[in-house]
Amino acid sequence: MSAKLTLVKLIQKEVLPEIEEYMDELFEIVASKEVTQEDKAELVEIQELHQEFKQMLVDLEADEIDEEECLEIIEEIKEMRSVND
Repeated sequence: MSAKLTLVKLIQKEVLPEIEEYMDELFEIVASKEVTQEDKAELVEIQELHQEFKQMLVDLEADEIDEEECLEIIEEIKEMRSVND
């Protein structure tokens, strides 16, 4: 499997669903009115991250990201996820 296809599947099947689940949790905190400025800032950051990954899918579809960059992004995602575990 190519690095591009691996990256697309990783983003679609794992990264975006995880981000969306976390966004839902943050929205619940906001709705509970027990929200802190930190929570609000975290929500903004996670929404931006979500948008960046969606744009990455568009860029991959347009063939704007090469195989080497895909491999680097996959490694960055793995590192990011291991830090958050």
